[in-house]
Amino acid sequence: MNPADEILDVVDENDQVVAQYPRGEVYARGLRHRCVFVQARDAAGRLFVHRRTATKLVFPALYDMFVGGVVGAGESYDEAALREAEEELGVSGLPQPEFRFTFLYDDGAGRSWWSAVYEVRCELPVQPQAEEVQWHDFLSEEEVERRLGTWEWVPDGLAAYHRLRAFRDGR
Repeated sequence: MNPADEILDVVDENDQVVAQYPRGEVYARGLRHRCVFVQARDAAGRLFVHRRTATKLVFPALYDMFVGGVVGAGESYDEAALREAEEELGVSGLPQPEFRFTFLYDDGAGRSWWSAVYEVRCELPVQPQAEEVQWHDFLSEEEVERRLGTWEWVPDGLAAYHRLRAFRDGR
């Protein structure tokens, strides 16, 4: 199936489903929908970081410190988090990602989605999807922090990263 044809739930400001449309239409019209962000760490606690392929519909060729994506119509956040993490990491048998919080991402330019943030430990060898990921590595938190000012990051992932860091710090 073409990703643009996938049916998504369109939601209101309270994250209640109000309609369903194909992903391509949701993006083209700037309709609010649902996404999951899963921060994956290896056995040593390093973060999975990747560069998206240039063919991605949203934020092509940018770096991200989360795996994840859109929540399909009728799918729960928890279901989407596990599905997306396994797909993007190229693994099966991953533990259920641990839910942390939701927030409304809105860039003020027509991109808005409810975002559920998760964390998972991935001790399996990863084989990311070539269609989704053009480069990947596990980086220490310090290395990610050093790269924040030099690499071009997906803005929604960057927002989720800062919120997750504040969440962990109790802020």
